[in-house]
Amino acid sequence: MARRKSQPPEKRRPQKKKVSILSSERVTYVDYKDVNLLRRFMSERAKIRARRVTGNSAQQQREVARAIRVAREMALLPYAVRQVTTRRGSRRDREPRSGDGPRGEAPTPDAPPPSAPATAPAGADAETAEAELSGDEAVSTAEQPAEETTE
Repeated sequence: MARRKSQPPEKRRPQKKKVSILSSERVTYVDYKDVNLLRRFMSERAKIRARRVTGNSAQQQREVARAIRVAREMALLPYAVRQVTTRRGSRRDREPRSGDGPRGEAPTPDAPPPSAPATAPAGADAETAEAELSGDEAVSTAEQPAEETTE
C-alpha cells in the first residue's frame, strides 16, 4: 500500500476544526426522544456519522451513539432505510441477443415462446382453443351477437 508524501509545512492548508452541533446549540444532555436532533447525526441511509464528520468529542459521540441505539430500539428511528432502485426496463422488453437461446443458440423469431401451452383445455371448441393458443382476441361465431336487420 503506497503512502502519499505529505506536503511541506508552508504549503499545507490549516485544517478548520469542526464545531459540534451539541456545543454550538449548548445541548448538555442527549435525549433519545429528541429525534430531530439525533437525525442530524445520521446519514440518509440511517448510519451513525463519524466523529470526524460531526465534530463531536469522544464523550459526545458516545452519548449520541447510545441515544440513537435506544431510539432505534424504541422504534423512533430506523435501523436502515430501504433504497429503492428503478430499473430502466424489464428483461421482457429488451431485444434478444445472439446466444440467449438454449445452449448458446440464437432463438428463431417465428418459434412460439416455450411457456405457451401445447394443447387446448378440455371441453373447449376448436375456435376458442385456437384463439387462446395464438393469443389473439378473436371471438368465436357462437359468441358474436346476431346482426339486426331493419326493413
